[in-house]
Amino acid sequence: MLKDKHGRIHNYLRVSLTERCNFRCTYCMPEEGIDLTPKSHICTYEELLQIIDTFIDLGVNKIRLTGGEPLVRKDADHILHELGKRPVELAITTNGLIVDRFIDVFESCGLKNVNVSLDTMDPDKFTLITRRSGFDRVLENIYTLVERGFNTKINMVVMRGMNEEEIADFATLAKDLPIIIRYIEFMPFDGNRWNYEKMVPADEIRDRLSERYTLIRGEDAPHDTTKHYNIDGFKGQIGVISSMSEQFCGSCNRIRLLANGSIKNCLFSPDETNLLQPLRNGEELEPIIKEVIYHKKAKHAGMFNLSNQKNRTMTTIGG
Repeated sequence: MLKDKHGRIHNYLRVSLTERCNFRCTYCMPEEGIDLTPKSHICTYEELLQIIDTFIDLGVNKIRLTGGEPLVRKDADHILHELGKRPVELAITTNGLIVDRFIDVFESCGLKNVNVSLDTMDPDKFTLITRRSGFDRVLENIYTLVERGFNTKINMVVMRGMNEEEIADFATLAKDLPIIIRYIEFMPFDGNRWNYEKMVPADEIRDRLSERYTLIRGEDAPHDTTKHYNIDGFKGQIGVISSMSEQFCGSCNRIRLLANGSIKNCLFSPDETNLLQPLRNGEELEPIIKEVIYHKKAKHAGMFNLSNQKNRTMTTIGG
């Protein structure tokens, strides 16, 4: 069991398979791109599974694969198949562009939970945000996921001056589809030019939704980062993730493993602890992991002003 000094038990591991991505989303990656970690410093397939197995031995029972874009890693299908053999709930967050190539793999390894990042229903704005094309394919893949019975969520990062006018319209996707539309507050990371003026807080997101719909407060699972709402007559749900304005750190159970084998005990923490080199040196990983988790700060990595933080770009963390 991984417990911090605040008594929180950590059983949820988010694994970044790669720093690479086939999109260049403005809130995730700087316009000039990033300097990728040398391949020799990235976990191999075998090393990644060894580290993950250590976490499972320490009580982790949920694993979410992230990126960059996790599905661009060449051995992503092999990793999925291997993790499907482990006693964990398996999930993935993806931009949805090449999901159609992996749906059979998802089914065969028992993965049922798929989060798709989509920030607009306007094809031109999609190209502006992602700096790439592919809107139609992403939308088609979302429909395919629903048809094939996957628990599908759509993550919309709300940015003032970009897509906040679409908040109410976006909700209509959940009218006829059993999906969850999740509105996420814009968060500060290196290279994404964040400021408070660009952030649309949770209260405003709810107000914009309430102008058109009557929101009925739903049930949230333990450790959930999302506040859920129902709308009468809708097959799906609405969710609001208030990482900045209404922090939910008190119930955090998350650990982040980066593609380079480092772990972060908080999304906002500038501190990392590398596990890959100790693994290659034949050292025991359990004491290192327990120490890192135990000293986790109470909230937001102990920082009061997140706008001044020094952190990685989102694409190298995985969210």
